[in-house]
Amino acid sequence: MQNLIPRFVLAGLSGGTGKTIVSLALTRYFSRVGKNVAPFKKGPDYIDAQWLGVAAGRTCSNLDPFFHSEEIIRSVFWHKSRGMDLSVVEGNRGLFDGKDEQGSCSTAELARILGAPVILAIDCTKMTRTVAAIVHGCATFEPGLNLAGVILNRTAGERHRSILRKSIEMHTDIPVLGMLPKIKRNPIPERHMGLMSDQEFDGSEGGKGQQALDALADMASEWLDLDAILSVAESAPDFGREPAPVFLGEPVTKKVRIGYVHDAALWFYYPESLEALEHAGAELVRLSILSDDPWPEIDGLYLGGGFPEVFAERIANNTTILAHIRGMSDLGMPIYAECGGFMVLCKFLECDGIRYPMADVFPVGTGFCPKPQGLGYTEAEVIADNPFFLTGETILGHEFHYSTCLIEGTDSLDFSLRMKRGVGLLNGLEGLTRNRTVAGYNHIHALAVPEWAPRLVASASAFRR
Repeated sequence: MQNLIPRFVLAGLSGGTGKTIVSLALTRYFSRVGKNVAPFKKGPDYIDAQWLGVAAGRTCSNLDPFFHSEEIIRSVFWHKSRGMDLSVVEGNRGLFDGKDEQGSCSTAELARILGAPVILAIDCTKMTRTVAAIVHGCATFEPGLNLAGVILNRTAGERHRSILRKSIEMHTDIPVLGMLPKIKRNPIPERHMGLMSDQEFDGSEGGKGQQALDALADMASEWLDLDAILSVAESAPDFGREPAPVFLGEPVTKKVRIGYVHDAALWFYYPESLEALEHAGAELVRLSILSDDPWPEIDGLYLGGGFPEVFAERIANNTTILAHIRGMSDLGMPIYAECGGFMVLCKFLECDGIRYPMADVFPVGTGFCPKPQGLGYTEAEVIADNPFFLTGETILGHEFHYSTCLIEGTDSLDFSLRMKRGVGLLNGLEGLTRNRTVAGYNHIHALAVPEWAPRLVASASAFRR
């Protein structure tokens, strides 16, 4: 039986070439005309993935050869694409950029794993005939890559577009699938770490976020050859055998309640990480640190990343919830926190010279900086047992933070991880540990650390008893 999944990867020559705008425009357009679109984002990214999910009207999953084996990548892709009309994968960085000179874990590698044709978005600012050399080079650089078309971005006018198209047609056999004009202003505002989140920009139905996505879809309708792009997706080869399930074994009967903060301040969660907790037997309870509404009874807590620095004053004023979090940690509830969640568990968060008190679980602070303090894939060795990891294990993850850990006083600090790759919290150490609370800048993906979710559930079950 054929296993046909219409699909393509939208790639760029580098970061900032406009591939996110093009991906959002295509995803929104095809969704708006009645296609069921499964969105995916390559690499460790929460913000673009969230916007792709809003554009498609369904959750976006991340695919990353650094975190995941080929089998896991194919499994997530197949199960999330099943029954869909179209699967759109947005790449990251440049098409061939990976973690080393061989291009390991690149968007090109992901395209080969998925057997997906590639559409390349090219920023044509101040460039004409050279674009043909770039297209030719990308098409022939690595064997096994199916460069099925290009979209020319930031074109200056009809004469510019004419020369670009004729140059590519004369020197390559790669079709031009559309040419976008320069946009005076990005319809989705940017700030540190990328696009503004949909929650802050109002991603609600009929809100500013939806209007911006519709404007991008209108642009796609006017400037892109959408029938040809759909044909590229439909030209993708048979996907092959059905992969194994994403999570092996039957789901465990719900036995604990695990809270996770999901609001405009903290919302960086991979959907499969939450699904892994549910599969392991957790009933998930969505919480907020921006609201002073009392939290229901829970047995464990997961604090993801986000933008606590944007809401520092509101968080600091929510003293009841901060005290509640500190109290849960004091009682020995298992708490796992990543990046923004770690910042909330500190004594204070310093922004623009102002120190905002936080939950004070750890006797350290964080200070927001104008430039990234940690960026990229991580590899950590577990150096002390804790509720989530055992000594000697290797944890793959990533970090992307603008804050730094500020140490004051002489309080002793316990760390459970040592960075083999990455920055960490302090002198290559990571994973501050107190009671059953573990926190740091490192983000993980549950499918890359399969023991994490069952251990969090088991620890929450022990706490419940």
